[in-house]
Amino acid sequence: MLDDRTAEQSDLDAIHHRMWNNKNNRAAWSWYLGSAPSATPYAVPARRETLSGLPPTWIGVGDIDLFYAEDSHYAARLNEAGVSCQLEIAPMAPHAFESLVADAPMVREFWNKNYNFLRQQLNL
Repeated sequence: MLDDRTAEQSDLDAIHHRMWNNKNNRAAWSWYLGSAPSATPYAVPARRETLSGLPPTWIGVGDIDLFYAEDSHYAARLNEAGVSCQLEIAPMAPHAFESLVADAPMVREFWNKNYNFLRQQLNL
């Protein structure tokens, strides 16, 4: 949930995204930002004009998650800004898939990639 503008895309309302759909997204952004999202650019990561100087970042998302496009775009912007960003895409995975099937090999691999990234960044 990096870009509140996704919630404005009413064409996404017709897609049955599992676990988190665009109607949920719109409500959550409304609760979080109130009525003036453009007045709070630091509350919405994707609204920042420049991303340089941010720390190395790991982004994990399923390719059928509502947030797939915005997460992929944000990861590309981080890399373009010179920020090291690792984007991990889980195939055929909906939002929160790692909570649904926590013991699945795919989920264990997903989390291992996240942990390895953190260990590397923390020099552990």
